[in-house]
Amino acid sequence: MVTPLFPIESIEPVTPKGQGDHAPQYLRLDAEVDGELPALPAATLIRGRASDALDLLPAESVRTVVTSPPYWSLRDYDVGDPFGRNDTLHDYVASIVADFRKLRRVLKGDGTVWLNIGDAYTSGNRRYRAPDRKNRARAMSVRPRTPRGLKPKDLIGLPWRVAFALQDDGWWVRSEVIWHKPNAHPESVADRPTKAHETVFLLSKDQDYRYDVNAVRGANDRRLRTVWDIPTSPRRRHQIPGDDHPAPMPINLAHRCVTLTSEPGDVVLDPYAGSGTTLLAAAQLRRRWVGIELKAEFVRLIERRMSR
Repeated sequence: MVTPLFPIESIEPVTPKGQGDHAPQYLRLDAEVDGELPALPAATLIRGRASDALDLLPAESVRTVVTSPPYWSLRDYDVGDPFGRNDTLHDYVASIVADFRKLRRVLKGDGTVWLNIGDAYTSGNRRYRAPDRKNRARAMSVRPRTPRGLKPKDLIGLPWRVAFALQDDGWWVRSEVIWHKPNAHPESVADRPTKAHETVFLLSKDQDYRYDVNAVRGANDRRLRTVWDIPTSPRRRHQIPGDDHPAPMPINLAHRCVTLTSEPGDVVLDPYAGSGTTLLAAAQLRRRWVGIELKAEFVRLIERRMSR
């Protein structure tokens, strides 16, 4: 169905009946019910698993992807889906590879993917994690067991395990960006440095792809380096609604990625849309967008953010 949302300039706009040519709009689909789209409107929001929803999109319709899948063993999104929560490390990596095979079909030949994925430590076979008074999202009622070959408290090297698996499956791994968080959340550990970064990979479908080296410049107007200082946007606990996302991507990170690898009018996709930051950045930069999200509460959160 077509649902009023927000003004967006579009190619082939879809307009609600009885409203003007510039009416607020987006296309709302359910991956379990709706069929394949012959073409993409200005904005599309799909509720469902990425593995199902990607089948609805036209081939080679997306210019760039900016996404951050559920992190393994770090968040419990409470959607009855084990992805990232209590599946094995092998199954987690395999699920991402399988989704990215479907993603490759919808990506243009010169398309790219920005993949933000966080590392993790083994749980030592503790099957839960207690809440942290400084971080409400830390609690987990179910945790994966320590993977075979790793030891309690081992750093897993998860981003590169995923990157190597995608590389083996045919993707070009073109860059590793270190997203440095100047305001990183404090940790209670006393036997290692506090973690203050995450990894963002630039992947391409082919060896030649769109990347505008001048679209975003670094310090002293130099070409961007591979360490990006981008603060998170923390909020006090009393400011966070119960259905808010526990780990939203900073809008500045999404803006940078979208700007570097797409042009106005291109389609930007996030197959694990979460709080919708990629979609908001795409709309602000006059790109078309497609968001896929499984959790109904997060879909409503996206709707609220996009309609402000």
